[in-house]
Amino acid sequence: MKNTENKTNGLGMSAYTLKIIAIIAMLIDHIAWAFVPTGTILGQVMHTIGRITAPIMSYFISEGFYHTHNVKKYALRLGIFAIISHIPYYYFMNGQLPISFANGFQFKIQTSVIYTLLLGLISLIIWNSEKVDKKLKILLIILICIIAIPGDWSFITVLWILFFGMNHNNFSDQVSSFTIISIPIIVSPLLMLLNNYNDWYKQIFHIGILLAIPLLKQYNGKPGGSKNSKWFFYIFYPLHLLILGLIKYEF
Repeated sequence: MKNTENKTNGLGMSAYTLKIIAIIAMLIDHIAWAFVPTGTILGQVMHTIGRITAPIMSYFISEGFYHTHNVKKYALRLGIFAIISHIPYYYFMNGQLPISFANGFQFKIQTSVIYTLLLGLISLIIWNSEKVDKKLKILLIILICIIAIPGDWSFITVLWILFFGMNHNNFSDQVSSFTIISIPIIVSPLLMLLNNYNDWYKQIFHIGILLAIPLLKQYNGKPGGSKNSKWFFYIFYPLHLLILGLIKYEF
């Protein structure tokens, strides 16, 4: 029997509301990366808040897989915005363009979370395909995790989306798998401390990943927003990175 305990019968929050919370948290996080030292209390607080964004967006990629009218168009849309977001993301992170002709043509592949969200969706499509053998599915998903490494959040996002989708409508199992996948990130400051790394405290903010759980618990199963609300999220991501990058490096 499917467990729908995370649906609150019209109370709680819609997908639109949770996504708004996620992008506000993302903006706070990126402002901190640009202008606030990570080792400060303010930096840790801002990054802790920012950790909720990727889990929430991963969750709704998996929801989108089950609710979209055309999953191929959904994947294509993510792919287009992954390409659009590449230059703003790389510029924000590095203060330069990912394309260089100084020593021959060079194209840097460090890229945004939209790329890994896309790969997570593809992994879910593969897992639910009736045309692919289970062993081949596992092999393909391992390959997807490898090619996800250059993206923000790497293969962690892929696994979150995959297991959110595999446990669709069973919130307890979704939380369990999400927590297990997140353990290496959450315990990273402790491991650094045990290995005598002086900067271990700068990684404490990763515990904020778990703050996504009570928020997702409030999801009422309703989309919220308007028909065209999705475009706001797609446009906001590269645009805010470009603006923050220009403020950081040019002013």
